[in-house]
Amino acid sequence: MSGKKAFLLRLDPSLHVQLERWAQQELRSVNGQIEFLLKQAVLARDRKALPADVTEPDGASNSRGAERD
Repeated sequence: MSGKKAFLLRLDPSLHVQLERWAQQELRSVNGQIEFLLKQAVLARDRKALPADVTEPDGASNSRGAERD
């Protein structure tokens, strides 16, 4: 067992064709392409979800528009 969660995904046939072509261009399986795209989307969402004022490890503030000492 690979340790990955298996589940059924129903796709519009035209979307599947597009994903299949894209996956071939990227030398991936359709399943691998979908997983790759989902990982990218989650990473992009996580980057956008970061608060505007984050304290960096050195204690400096990283807020937008604020000047650093």
